[in-house]
Amino acid sequence: MTILVAYVPRPEGQAALDKGIEIAKSRNEHLVVVNASPGGSKEDPSLADAQDFERIEQMLANTGLSAEVKQYVRGKNAVEEIEALVESLQVSLLVIGLRKRSPVGKLIMGSVAQELLLSVSCPVLAVKSVG
Repeated sequence: MTILVAYVPRPEGQAALDKGIEIAKSRNEHLVVVNASPGGSKEDPSLADAQDFERIEQMLANTGLSAEVKQYVRGKNAVEEIEALVESLQVSLLVIGLRKRSPVGKLIMGSVAQELLLSVSCPVLAVKSVG
C-alpha cells in the first residue's frame, strides 16, 4: 500500500510531509509526495520550485523509506491529479495540510482540502502546521 502526501510549498505542506513520513515509517509503506498545478500563464504559489523539489528528494533519501516525489503541471487541477493517483496507486491514506482561513475566504476561494475530503475513496488525514 501507499501513503500519499499532497504537498504545497507552505507550512501546511511541510506539516503534511512530516506526518506522511512518520506514518510511512511506522507502517513500512511506500510514500508518494505529489505537488500539482494546472500551470498556465499566471504564477501558482502552490507549485514547488526546483530548490524545494530537491530539498524534498534529499529529505526522503535520508529517511530510508521507499519514496518518490511527483510533480504535475499538465492542465488538471490538484484535486483531479490527486484523485487519479488515489485510484491508481492503492493508497491507504492521503495526508493533506490545512491552513487557517476566514469563513469569507473559504466561501470566496473554495478549498482544495474540502474537495479532497469529499471526493477521494481512501481515508484522509488533515494536519495543521504548528506556529
